[in-house]
Amino acid sequence: MNGSAEAGQVEGNSFTRALDSLGRRPGRAFVLLFAISFSVQGFFLTKAPERYILPNTDRELGAIAVSLGEHGTFGDPYVLPTGPTAHLPPIPPAIFGLSYRLFGVTLLGGYVGWLANMAISAAAWGVLPWLARVVGVGGGAGVLAGFVGALIPRTPGHGENLAALAMGLLLVGFVRRWKTGGGTEGSALLLGMASGVAFHAQPALLPVVLGWMAFELWWRKDGKKWVHSGLLTLGMLLVCLPWGVRNYRALDAVVFVRSNLGLELRMGNHEGVAASFDIMDRRGEDYVHPRAKESEARQVQEMGEVPYMRAAGREAVDWIRENPWEFTRLTAARAAYWWMGPLYDPPRAFLVALLTLLAGVGAWVVFPSLTVPQRWAILIPLLTFPLIHYAVAYMPRYREPVDWIFFLLAGAAVWRAGGKVEWAPAAERPPGGRRGSS
Repeated sequence: MNGSAEAGQVEGNSFTRALDSLGRRPGRAFVLLFAISFSVQGFFLTKAPERYILPNTDRELGAIAVSLGEHGTFGDPYVLPTGPTAHLPPIPPAIFGLSYRLFGVTLLGGYVGWLANMAISAAAWGVLPWLARVVGVGGGAGVLAGFVGALIPRTPGHGENLAALAMGLLLVGFVRRWKTGGGTEGSALLLGMASGVAFHAQPALLPVVLGWMAFELWWRKDGKKWVHSGLLTLGMLLVCLPWGVRNYRALDAVVFVRSNLGLELRMGNHEGVAASFDIMDRRGEDYVHPRAKESEARQVQEMGEVPYMRAAGREAVDWIRENPWEFTRLTAARAAYWWMGPLYDPPRAFLVALLTLLAGVGAWVVFPSLTVPQRWAILIPLLTFPLIHYAVAYMPRYREPVDWIFFLLAGAAVWRAGGKVEWAPAAERPPGGRRGSS
């Protein structure tokens, strides 16, 4: 086989050749996939009842967005006014908050916020052919993955689509650094700053970025790797500092992006708890949460948000220490749900498990042709992003930020099955790196 990984040849039926042809034109593929995704979401938006579009305070994100729209303050996420908050990362509520500020806390403001989130989701699917070429799995596989993903309608959620897009772009940044032997000092600083921005969309991206940085320190052999690692860290700190200062002034505490980890731990680890919020909802469980109970919101008012969250975290840790086997059972169940889907909902679990299985086949097919950095660029998010979610109660949307990786690998499996696919050798040794097997 000759040439680079991105220049691999496809010998198969017209379907695989068409996918490969479009995959070689990522700009054109982006426009097509963006249009498909936006159209599908737009169709379902026209069918959604207006009460779902109209700004409301039923959930934390909506409550904060309404507060931003009406008062310009990032606060009051609970059932009672509690003042400034760091319950959520700032960017997802700010998207709706800006819409409400510009167009009013009205139905029009709601529609504009939904349209903005639809565009982000469409962009996340549109970039898959480009991402596929960067990580070496083939542009055709990226087109197929993006097309299937674009057909699935999604609600705005809590910024999962934005986190997916951010993760994909950061992955490209790290892979390109490794391909060129580490890049420049300026690129390291800029990538660190981009990572800092991404944390404000989803702080659970921190373990992913740290995993990529750890791999870079292991992979590179030149002395500059420590300087570049320091610049990456500096870039993150520079971007995270303003929101950190805001949190310190507003909440009188040092908070990394969001404050609610202790509460989420308690929600998922207490007497009689289930591994999934869906199961608890079916039971009609009365959540001990300031969004659901006035008594808890009054505690936030009296104690302050951060002391309340820390107290909730201590309750969770005490329960875990007293019930290690129950915690182990819950953690195992949450991990199973993450990878195989909500097993208490067989139809949905079947689809998620099928996607996971196809992704596994795709990894088995394409990994031998990838460089070691490309393999780890894909594996690290799958290994690190779920970690915090194993410790808290499961929700299906928690996996959405990494779903595109599963779709990409599954697309590679189907693309390979569609005809004889020839990948070019990709085990070229990046300057300053280790040589890996292929």
